[in-house]
Amino acid sequence: MITFSKSRLAAAGLVFAALLPLQASAGLLDDDEARRAILELRTKVDNLARDVNARLETKSDKTAALESLNRHEQTLQEIARLRGQIEVLANELANIQKNQKDLYADIDARIKKLEPRQVTIDGEQAAVAPTEQQDYEAALALLTGGDYKGAAAALSEFVRRHPESAYAANAQYSLGTAYYALRDYKKAIAAQQVVAATYKASAKAPDAMLNIASNYIELNDTKNAKKALQALVSKYPGSPAAQTAKSRLAALK
Repeated sequence: MITFSKSRLAAAGLVFAALLPLQASAGLLDDDEARRAILELRTKVDNLARDVNARLETKSDKTAALESLNRHEQTLQEIARLRGQIEVLANELANIQKNQKDLYADIDARIKKLEPRQVTIDGEQAAVAPTEQQDYEAALALLTGGDYKGAAAALSEFVRRHPESAYAANAQYSLGTAYYALRDYKKAIAAQQVVAATYKASAKAPDAMLNIASNYIELNDTKNAKKALQALVSKYPGSPAAQTAKSRLAALK
């Protein structure tokens, strides 16, 4: 079955409508002339229809090509836009990775600052936090520098904040020394008594008991001075402080 496009039918319809008067007058002609006229008209109609169709098809092809070109251009623009977004995201990712790396490095550095370190205290190895060591050394520097009041405040704060520190016994002993230098003998005795009672295993315990006796002597309290010396000799008989205590006991008789 032959089918015609709408454009072809429209063109043919227009032509045949225009030729109706001619067909009506064909009866006035003889058969041969009429046939020739009809053939010529059909030929003209076919040629006209082909021309119209060709024009329509050419226009359709151009339109399709133009639409395809427009779509291609839009696709290229979308690709360019996406590439721009990819570049932006890549830069953001690179910045995030750099920031994370810097953050991890900073955290690692901070952790290392907080990690305990091995130190030697009175011949014994101990683990102390960096902040403990810094605080203790700063307080001790005040004492050795002659700032006894400042040292007493710093050492008192240290033992309050770090009662379990490996430096605690030494800090408490140095606190008693600072009070002795300030001639506050009662506070000095109290500070050294903490060493003797709380840090009995510390190397500073015998020296603390000897200093207790020294402070009692400064207070002219010979009785308690002797008791402190006798307790020292009894508790730590093999210590150097005990040997000094024996000499002082002999001198106090």
